[in-house]
Amino acid sequence: MRTKQGLAIALICTVLLLVTGCGNQEKPDNQEAGNSDKPAQLRDVQVMLDWSANTNHTGLYVAKDLGYYEEEGLNVNIVQPGAGGSDALVASGKADFGVSYQEGVTLARTQGVPLVSIAAVIQHNTSGFAAPSDRNIKRAADFEGKAYGAWGSPVEEAVMKSIMEIDNADVSKVQKINIGDADYFTAVKRDIDFAWIFYAWTGIEAKLRGDDLDMIYVKDYSEALDYYTPVLVTSEKLINEDPELVKAFMRATAKGYEYAINEPEEAAALLSKAVPELDKELVLESQKWLSPRYQDDAPRWGEQKESVWKGYAEWMFERNLLDKPLEVNSAYTNEFLPEAQ
Repeated sequence: MRTKQGLAIALICTVLLLVTGCGNQEKPDNQEAGNSDKPAQLRDVQVMLDWSANTNHTGLYVAKDLGYYEEEGLNVNIVQPGAGGSDALVASGKADFGVSYQEGVTLARTQGVPLVSIAAVIQHNTSGFAAPSDRNIKRAADFEGKAYGAWGSPVEEAVMKSIMEIDNADVSKVQKINIGDADYFTAVKRDIDFAWIFYAWTGIEAKLRGDDLDMIYVKDYSEALDYYTPVLVTSEKLINEDPELVKAFMRATAKGYEYAINEPEEAAALLSKAVPELDKELVLESQKWLSPRYQDDAPRWGEQKESVWKGYAEWMFERNLLDKPLEVNSAYTNEFLPEAQ
């Protein structure tokens, strides 16, 4: 569940190629087979995850298990991301919906890729830089002289530089070691001092292991870095051609996340049932930590603010991470969220 936002940059070319030829393409090879026992009126819908299944995705699995999607006439398949990533497959029409990040959508939109965010899964950014407590990394200035486990994204270094400058520190004094998708716990024992993680998964796992962790949340340094991660996305084409499908999907999905907010232990059990290879204790503790953070201070689950999209896009543009400014209002919509109860 380590943040994968940086991969979005490498995927833009893939997205553009897929979108260019997306006319009548088949579903990807890793799509689950449709259930022939389902009534004919159920419509097959594919949802592509951004990463291995975890508690960011609980609402999707809840909606599927409790029949919320069937109530809306949908037979939903939840699949792991393919080689091209969820953004590319959703934008090209190979998947109907996907899990992405605000960064990925921002990059895609400024490159002309018709991806739209339709819900914020978590209201505030729960990612940040984490280090074992014996490394004495308490603030961004403490990154100096330490080894950082990187995955090689320009955004990654820009974030680190941004928060270090607030502490009057120099990012060039950080040793960067590319660890790719290596396990955080193995890497900090062997090669690095700190890395960028999602606390809800890796941080909770550290707690269960009995490993003391110092966590520096990026949102605590800059309001612009309190962006939405992850988000649910679909394509402009699906929105324009079948808005009722998008509404039906979001009605059921919102119910799934609302259930996870109100019943974290039961929701964790449903996720563990759907993905039995996950550690049940980790799922439960992660869910209990994350459930109140899905909606947090928003009037309803999934709500997105223009100020959040604008602030992060401007931050990216100022640091030459975007070729041009983002047309913010085309990048996201709250149109398909159910009304607050």
